[in-house]
Formats: sequence, C-alpha cells, structure tokens
Amino acid sequence: MRPSAGATGVCWDNSATESFFGTLKNELFHRENYPTRRAARTAITEYIEVFYNRQRLHSTLGYHTPEHIEHLYLTRQTSIPEAA
Repeated sequence: MRPSAGATGVCWDNSATESFFGTLKNELFHRENYPTRRAARTAITEYIEVFYNRQRLHSTLGYHTPEHIEHLYLTRQTSIPEAA
C-alpha cells in the first residue's frame, strides 16, 4: 500500500482503501481484544469474507452486498451473446 496522493479524484488516490480500513477499525477492532496475532488474523478474515462481502450493505453499491453485485455482473457476462 502507498499513502494517498492527497487530492480527490487523482487516479493514484487510495481513498477506497482508507475507507475500508476505517470501517474495519470501527466495526471490528474497537470492540475486541485479541490474545494472539493468529486470533486477530482469523477474526479479520472472517469479518471480510463472511460479513463485509456477504452481509454488509454498501451505500456505494445501492445498498447491496459486494457478493450480490458480483453475482449480477457474472450473470450478465454469461448472458451476453458473443459477436460473430
């Protein structure tokens, strides 16, 4: 990861990453104490794979989950006829 370019709209701006890590801290870290790094790593993986991608509604996705949007995208890709 690299630090943000600092200006909104710059193609190297990592505001989406910063937003994700802010959400991760608010929704997971600030509520838990982890006895080991392994326990923290397991909790983070579960948060991302189970909750964040499959259950959490995202306003930028029209209040759908990333998994639902991916499913719609893949469904549309397979239903588009190939050009001859």
